[in-house]
Amino acid sequence: MSINVVFAQQSSWIRVNQLGYLPEGKKVVVWVTKGEKSVKSFQVVDAQTKKTVYRAKVNKVFGKYGPFTKGARLDISAVKKSGTYYVVTDDGTRSPLIKINEDVYKGTADFALRYMRQQRTLFNPFLKDSCHTHDGFTMYASSVGLPDSTRIDVAGGWHDASDYLQYSTTSANATFHLLAAYRDFPFVFGDEKQANGLDGKNGVPDVLDEAKWGLDWLLKMHPQPNMMFNQIADDRDHASMRLPGQDSLYGRGHERPVYFIDGNPQQRGKFLNNTTGTSSTAGKFAGAFALGYHLLRDKDAQYAAILKEKAKTAYDYAYIKPGVTQTVSVKSPYIYAEDNWVDDMELAETMLYTITRDEKNLQKALEYARQEPVTPWMIRDTANHYQYYPFINLGHFELAKVTQGEIRKEVLDYYKKGIEYVWSRAKENMFYRGVPFIWCSNNLTTSFAIQAYWYRQLSGDVQYEELEQANVDWLFGVNPWGTSMVYGLPADGDTPTDPHSAFTHLHNYPIDGGLVDGPVYASIFNSLIGIKLSKPDEYAEFQSDLAVYHDDFGDYSTNEPTMDGTASLIYLLSAKEAESKKKLLTNSVQ
Repeated sequence: MSINVVFAQQSSWIRVNQLGYLPEGKKVVVWVTKGEKSVKSFQVVDAQTKKTVYRAKVNKVFGKYGPFTKGARLDISAVKKSGTYYVVTDDGTRSPLIKINEDVYKGTADFALRYMRQQRTLFNPFLKDSCHTHDGFTMYASSVGLPDSTRIDVAGGWHDASDYLQYSTTSANATFHLLAAYRDFPFVFGDEKQANGLDGKNGVPDVLDEAKWGLDWLLKMHPQPNMMFNQIADDRDHASMRLPGQDSLYGRGHERPVYFIDGNPQQRGKFLNNTTGTSSTAGKFAGAFALGYHLLRDKDAQYAAILKEKAKTAYDYAYIKPGVTQTVSVKSPYIYAEDNWVDDMELAETMLYTITRDEKNLQKALEYARQEPVTPWMIRDTANHYQYYPFINLGHFELAKVTQGEIRKEVLDYYKKGIEYVWSRAKENMFYRGVPFIWCSNNLTTSFAIQAYWYRQLSGDVQYEELEQANVDWLFGVNPWGTSMVYGLPADGDTPTDPHSAFTHLHNYPIDGGLVDGPVYASIFNSLIGIKLSKPDEYAEFQSDLAVYHDDFGDYSTNEPTMDGTASLIYLLSAKEAESKKKLLTNSVQ
């Protein structure tokens, strides 16, 4: 008997959500094996009393996926009593401890906010020091009377990832997610920080402080009705790993370049990017400014009035030249190659409607929604880096909220179609994995979970609830590698310890709450430039020809935390925490 148990431990595993499960929620763990033996039944054991509290048969065994020969989904949703449990299958495989209680998501959104504060530029509360105070000098802005190298004040905002570039498109999306989290779930956030991010209450939920930090920078990046900028710095930033400071990489002392949005192609290494217009970034600005206006008008009327005006001028800027704005690189070909923009205009029109109540805005929003009903990566199961961004159509949610009847149903059906595309792939494997393993796959996973959540909340259709939860579970351990993808969450779990981050690599500073990029197709990993693992791969037995993930500083493709992905995660975690407070939840999203 002991020999069989040892064999099972070495070749079979049970993956669980390390955060835990809500008592009334969907609860599924995943058994996987690299052997040939299958499973037919399982039991749930109370870890304290050692008594079996639930038994069930395995309904379906899935075939080969990634490194595993087979696997099964073990539904333990019938166990609703709070406690700590473990699952044992009839082949002797035992799971890690499983937590079930209403507080498993409590404080997690605030925890992830730590990473956002750590990514602040101008004043960085984690370092208690200022950085990048000299930004910046203009590029491509001569058409509005700013010759190249003109000084302009755009200091502030967030660093984008583990490097110190700053992008308007990711920052506007992050700001919108933070604002939406506060709007939809204000009761889950605490007030432990001042506006500058240092310790101390200021009467404002910390998530709103962080969102306003983003808004403040977006205002600087849209200083005049005829001026909007798309990024600060470029890939010359990658010359070295360092803490944020006074960079001297661009030939003008400590100033960094600030790239103007003119709607025309700009530099991409030796070539030009595929910019076609001004709409993608400007549409995101308009949406964030409009939502900021609504949430702040009763708190700071003067500031809100500025946001209201900027929402309108950003909206006008989006129509200067309809099309997409891509980012700039100088040395390498890697950029945020965003290729869609009508989703951003749907959001802009919808949010402008909430200000103007002009039916023309609503009609235009619906026209844009019909042009891209489903975010293309869901259909294609692949995409280039940030090709379809945001990874979720925010406009559909906002449009559904302000419409009724057939129009609302039409928009929600668009969400359903996207979910169905992913489900058609997900139902074929034990992890219910239908999200592609492209660069930043965790960001897509988070966005998809939010889309499924929004669809469920607004339609009342619960048929995709298990798929929705499977994507949440993936982020916290129900994946081939059995690891959480969020630094330090949970504190007692297997989480990233060696991310591609200067904070951790140089000084061992924790990057609490940072969502790392996530697994990529092995074909992508093998094609990238400059990746070299720095130590033996602790997850070697779980890598495959399908996908790889490394908790290794040397792998910037799977283990680099991102600011915008973390902002999306903050929304998702706040939604999950709110699920344990259903009465308040119902009022917050209708």
